[in-house]
Amino acid sequence: MNNFFYAKLAGVNIRKNAKVYVPYLLTCIFTVAAYYMMSALSMNPGIDNIELGSGSLRVCLQLGVWVISLFSVIFIFYTNSFLMKRRKKEIGLYNVLGMGKGHLSRMIFYETLYIAAISLVVGFGLGILLDKTAFLVLANLMESEVPLGFYVSIDAIRNALILFGVLYLLIFLNSLQQIHLTNPIELLRGGQMGEKEPKSRWLLALVGTILLGSGYWIAVTITNPVQAFTLFFFAVILVILGTYCLFTAGSIAALKILRKNRRFYYKTNHFIAVSGMIYRMKQNAVGLANICVLSTMVLVMVSSTCSMYFGMEDMIDKTYARDIELRVNSNSEEIGEAVDSVVKEVLQEEGTEAQNLVQYLYLNCDAQKINGVYEIRPEKLNNGMAVSEYYAITFTTVDEYNKAMGTQKTLEDGEVLLYSGEGSYDGDVFPLADENWKIREKLTEFPPNGAAAIMMTSHLGVVVKDFETLQKLEKMQQFPGVDYSDYTNLQYSYAFDLDNDAAEEAVTKKLNYSFEKLADEAVKNGGGLYMLNVVVKSTERTMYLGLVGGLLFVGVFLGTLFIMATILIIYYKQISEGYDDKERFTIMEKVGMDKREIRRTIRSQVLTVFFLPLIMAGVHTAFAFPMIYRILQLLALSNVGLYLLCTGITFLIFAVLYGLIYSLTARTYYKIIS
Repeated sequence: MNNFFYAKLAGVNIRKNAKVYVPYLLTCIFTVAAYYMMSALSMNPGIDNIELGSGSLRVCLQLGVWVISLFSVIFIFYTNSFLMKRRKKEIGLYNVLGMGKGHLSRMIFYETLYIAAISLVVGFGLGILLDKTAFLVLANLMESEVPLGFYVSIDAIRNALILFGVLYLLIFLNSLQQIHLTNPIELLRGGQMGEKEPKSRWLLALVGTILLGSGYWIAVTITNPVQAFTLFFFAVILVILGTYCLFTAGSIAALKILRKNRRFYYKTNHFIAVSGMIYRMKQNAVGLANICVLSTMVLVMVSSTCSMYFGMEDMIDKTYARDIELRVNSNSEEIGEAVDSVVKEVLQEEGTEAQNLVQYLYLNCDAQKINGVYEIRPEKLNNGMAVSEYYAITFTTVDEYNKAMGTQKTLEDGEVLLYSGEGSYDGDVFPLADENWKIREKLTEFPPNGAAAIMMTSHLGVVVKDFETLQKLEKMQQFPGVDYSDYTNLQYSYAFDLDNDAAEEAVTKKLNYSFEKLADEAVKNGGGLYMLNVVVKSTERTMYLGLVGGLLFVGVFLGTLFIMATILIIYYKQISEGYDDKERFTIMEKVGMDKREIRRTIRSQVLTVFFLPLIMAGVHTAFAFPMIYRILQLLALSNVGLYLLCTGITFLIFAVLYGLIYSLTARTYYKIIS
């Protein structure tokens, strides 16, 4: 037999097994297209037209490339295992009829080659066609102009050829291993071999419950955003492991409990469904756990990225309260007068005025709560972010606070005013380092502080009596023995809105130029002004849009890919179960079950089994909600209602899609066993 025979036989096999090969082939095509699109977008020169935010956008897209790469390897290997299970009987028959394992290897080689060639060629074509559309969507999210022309990334094609070439080679070698290590009789029975009834593994079920409960406990009890960010992936791992343990061991135990319930079990539809699931639950459990994990990933990714995008304006307004903010590092109480003079001169030259002016002197400190004490001394701090609470504390004097907020508050020695933001502070004493300050009043508002907002930690505002106290606090957070004569952490904020937005660019340029001159004069005069930063809200918004828009695009893109994976897993699960159950239901029909009872049994089994992952994914998402919200707070998203709405809508849309998948796969299952 020449090679042409094996090539032709491989084509015939794919055509005859179209029911299992076509979905697999479509998945490979869409996976290749998805990888090319994400890779091409990450290298698209058109992103450079986004002057600000392009760096953050590229990072998000490159992260998406790595996720798709890992997903492709795991998922295509996983779905290929379903193909091999269905093909084992056919391959065993060829072996019995005289084809040696070397001949079978050639046939498998051509089958793998055809799948690889079709998926790569069609996948590249589809990816190139859809790449421009994806870039249009991305540019629209970024509120950017779209360059003319059609872009094809040779580098993305090369990377895809390497990745998927190696992947298909590994799949081919894995198929050869299964053929060469299995005798013909086992191959003939391979498509029919179900799992023996597994034992009730109560210990594993208990471990799964503990792991899942631990992940839930971390998600619900952590209130500090930095701790939530640090422990998030640890909690995710616990939940994933707990999910697999409960599906593989806990589900068997639950089914056996149902079997002991005579009122439930001794009904035709329940009897068939429960006994069938117990018989092969070990194999089903892994697939169901995969569906649950993928569904949870879709829900969390899409809901969080959508809430970030649609809540972006609130995040920007909270972080940057005014159109322009000047942050001047200075240890002089008179710095405010110098800044005010320069700003008024520049604004007058440009024919505009400052509105909603807020100006005050403050000190930002990194703090760590250790044994109930807020510690700012660097030699006392440690890096145990996972177990300790970190804060950004803004200190200012009562005179500066009154100037900024238009109040007339007073303080005595040893007293402070405390602002705890959206959190709450219990007690009447504020313990800082070796001092316990009496809280005279808990404030409901505090001057805007963008420098503290971008520190991505919980924020406290503390008002002290005078400038001397502020200087004392500054020295407290300095390393002993280090010369700080040419630097200060004291900062003056001068923030305002413009009554003429068109003058913003010119005003910004002149402010930068004027303050460079002021800084040079300060150096000549022996200090007083050490650093200046002009923060423009519109510029920061554009850069933030690069991050949030990129995350939304990647989140929705990967969510779509994971939904496709979920559909295919369910489809193959139903086909696999259908072929396994075909003979059993034929026997049941011969002993008296009519088609209506068979259909009712199918519906009971599918509803019980395939909606369980959706329910569990909903429970996972609900418990993850507090932790994800804490992490979003690091990005200044405090609109819990928006996140709740995005999560609810995402779950409803996904549930509808899941229901449609159930309807289609149940119909396919019934056709097979009929």
